[in-house]
Amino acid sequence: MNKVAVITGATGGIGFQVAKRLGKDGYTVVLNGIEDEIGAKRVEELAKEGINAEYYGFDVTNDEAVSANIKKIGEKYGRIDVLVNNAGGLGGRSRFEEMSTEFYRKVMALNLDSVFFASRSAIPYLKKGENSSIINFTSNAAWTAGGPGAGIYGTSKAGVHSITRALAKDLAEYGIRVNAVSPGTIDTPFHAQIKSTKPEVFASWKNNILLGRLGQPEDVASVISFLASNDASFITAETIQIGGGQALGI
Repeated sequence: MNKVAVITGATGGIGFQVAKRLGKDGYTVVLNGIEDEIGAKRVEELAKEGINAEYYGFDVTNDEAVSANIKKIGEKYGRIDVLVNNAGGLGGRSRFEEMSTEFYRKVMALNLDSVFFASRSAIPYLKKGENSSIINFTSNAAWTAGGPGAGIYGTSKAGVHSITRALAKDLAEYGIRVNAVSPGTIDTPFHAQIKSTKPEVFASWKNNILLGRLGQPEDVASVISFLASNDASFITAETIQIGGGQALGI
């Protein structure tokens, strides 16, 4: 039986490339999202490439929905080998003085609560997996505290960095590894608006990257493939920067 990988927020961008890469690595991949039609199309795309894939539609900020769906997945396959907590996002911009409690809670829920909910639910099934691991997504903003209006996003991602290390401590006795990736500027639909309205600004971003180019979703997917593999069996509690040297702030 194939190993099983669950990827949240996997219907587009980096998440879908992660699903495709793990599928090519031989995993049965379970995609999560909130747009069911797109989810179904993604499963069809993967099937055409010979990848075993399923889609489960649920909101990662909804505690009960996460628990119920992860349980369905775990019971169906009898195990989960890899959980990739990819779902997240900026959620908008707000300076702290004007920030509503609702906005604060929305961003924290999307980026940090989701990691807690999915990880907690998956642990019983990760214990039954082989070389099991959790891979979270943090961000440069966890260190820089984000740009103007993105302070709470940076705060939530700093929480992901910390919970990654905490989970690694908690789960080491079961042989479950927990790591994180911190992508720099990756050319995905996340940046579609500025790419279309201010292409010169978008193009200039590569000037702050040592390697002189923007990242591609495949750059992130390949690192996650490594972290999930036996080659990374002695790596836990780490966060890997995937930004072409962007974190150095040239």
